[in-house]
Amino acid sequence: MSPPAATTSPSHHAPLSLAGLRLELPRLLRLAGPVVLAELGGMAMGLVDVMMVGRVGADAIGAVSVGANLFHFVAMFGVGILLGLDYLVSHAFGGGRMHEAHRTLVQSLHLCLLLTVVLTGLLWAARHWLHLAGIDAAVLPAARAYLATVTPGLLPFLWFVALRRYLQAVGLVRAATFALISANLVNVVVNWVLIFGNLGAPALGAEGAAWATTLSRVYMLGVLTAFVLWHARRHDRALFLVPLWPDFAVLGRIVRLGLPASVQVVLEGGVFTAATLLAAGLDPLSLAAHQIALGAAAFSFMVPLGVASAGAVRVGQALGAGDPRGAERAGWAALAAGAAFMSVAALVFTLAPRLVMRAFTTDEAVIATGIALLGVAAVFQLFDGLQVVAAGILRGSGETRVAMVAAAVGYWGIGLPVGYGLCFRGGLGVRGLWIGLSVGLIVVAVALVAWWARRIASLQHPADERRALAS
Repeated sequence: MSPPAATTSPSHHAPLSLAGLRLELPRLLRLAGPVVLAELGGMAMGLVDVMMVGRVGADAIGAVSVGANLFHFVAMFGVGILLGLDYLVSHAFGGGRMHEAHRTLVQSLHLCLLLTVVLTGLLWAARHWLHLAGIDAAVLPAARAYLATVTPGLLPFLWFVALRRYLQAVGLVRAATFALISANLVNVVVNWVLIFGNLGAPALGAEGAAWATTLSRVYMLGVLTAFVLWHARRHDRALFLVPLWPDFAVLGRIVRLGLPASVQVVLEGGVFTAATLLAAGLDPLSLAAHQIALGAAAFSFMVPLGVASAGAVRVGQALGAGDPRGAERAGWAALAAGAAFMSVAALVFTLAPRLVMRAFTTDEAVIATGIALLGVAAVFQLFDGLQVVAAGILRGSGETRVAMVAAAVGYWGIGLPVGYGLCFRGGLGVRGLWIGLSVGLIVVAVALVAWWARRIASLQHPADERRALAS
């Protein structure tokens, strides 16, 4: 791992060109490929839990769904704050300031401890308040047991996220990919033992799936910790010289940059949760179609999400090296890559929606409704990819507040009200909800891409860059 040296070569001031984008794209994709695989690996773990616990019964599926969704909703606040590492570490790495990158990593681990105290309190409170959500009495005990078992895994999960974002920011991405993919094997084996009571173990059902998830998170943390220590001993022993006590100035920088990103993540995830709750007020057929179509859209979303992380790192490294033109090329290349993949996904949803739906269900009524929803998803695929990548590259430039404001206005101020109106007032049902979400995504994508163009133009001169990064 050798930081790119800062330079002031004339190429840094060359205008943006197609040749420059073609040069940047392979570098971006080499970083993005393992990150995308890691995102898919993380998503696969949840899908496997549902598939395996589904053999126990509908109550167990409901318990896992309630517990896992509640855990992730709370944990995403902490994960969002750690997104600030994308800029802080990559900018330090790009400028050759590894002592700063190391210090940021250590302080992020302290921050995880503080976040765990707060978020664990919320999860334990939520466990006792579940009955207020009107959850079926047959599901409630198992959902509480699931949540009680996964909550202790919060700290290992956050520490893993911190180590992963640090490694991504310095260009070391394969260890996290290996950890997530191999953790799926650990998860399957422990699920098989504890859900069904194999090898003499008790049959714990949904609680067994929770134990598998928690142990898998401990395993992932162990893999990344071992890799960071091994790499430091071989290539970067200065990591061992970093002071271990809390540095409140660095902690403050992480929180100031990460808090808006965290709010944006919660707002974005929350609007889809709200849409699901609204869909639950319709008929079961509409809810089933909504869940399947949303799962298909979420799967395609993992690719631009990985590209967004890679774009954030490339932009941050270029700015840290004093190369705003390189940051510009990295940002536009990331947007192009995200848009290209999501255009392909839109074509699949347009040309083969029945094939997509039949991968999840054989119910023709659900398939028919799902096909209509995938038609709407095809419209917003491009914009969904653009908004998440734009948020990522803005984060890489040190800007996180704009994405937060855009999410609040676009999703909650425009998209959800439009969807609600079309669904319940306009008589379009669940399809109306999806049209509203599509409108919100389009608004957010246009706003963030326009702001990226404005942001990168302001970073072309050193004085402007200093003012922008200080803001």
